[in-house]
Amino acid sequence: MPEQGVTVGQLLLVEYQTIKDEQKARIGFRDNLLYVTLAVVAAVIAAAAQAKQASMLLALPPVCVVLGWTYLVNDDKISAIGAYVRADLGPRLAALAEPGGGFQAFGWETGHSGDPRRKSRKAIQLVIDLTAFCAVPIAALVVFWVGGEGGGLLVVLSVVEALAVVGLGAQVVVYAKAARTGM
Repeated sequence: MPEQGVTVGQLLLVEYQTIKDEQKARIGFRDNLLYVTLAVVAAVIAAAAQAKQASMLLALPPVCVVLGWTYLVNDDKISAIGAYVRADLGPRLAALAEPGGGFQAFGWETGHSGDPRRKSRKAIQLVIDLTAFCAVPIAALVVFWVGGEGGGLLVVLSVVEALAVVGLGAQVVVYAKAARTGM
């Protein structure tokens, strides 16, 4: 009678497929957040310009902080999945495939990180992230402050928003440094 059980290797392959599916979904979601951010920024700027109300620009910082934080968290999870496959899942599966060693499972997970242009792409991505999620809302706040149309409560709100944007910017840089050092 043939065995009906599931092997450890089969379980590891199912786990790999499952987490890669999650990673793929997170990548699509993360990348779409940039497009959503651009659309929201364009809509708010157009509405503020049409209404000639600089105070409407105060909508940009909270939206950019929420979208930026969501982007950052998803990017971190994407990297964590890759690190897990490289450091844990791949070696366990390789040990099952070739108990004596020498076999590397999922070579792409480590191979692509050796690309000589990877560091420049990461630096450019950092600039894009900081621009989309931090520089744009700070610019909106500067326009609001220069316009001088806000009362005391709006100015206080704008300062709180500026602190939130700066906090997000610091986290974007911290996460980028963590990713550069291999987490």
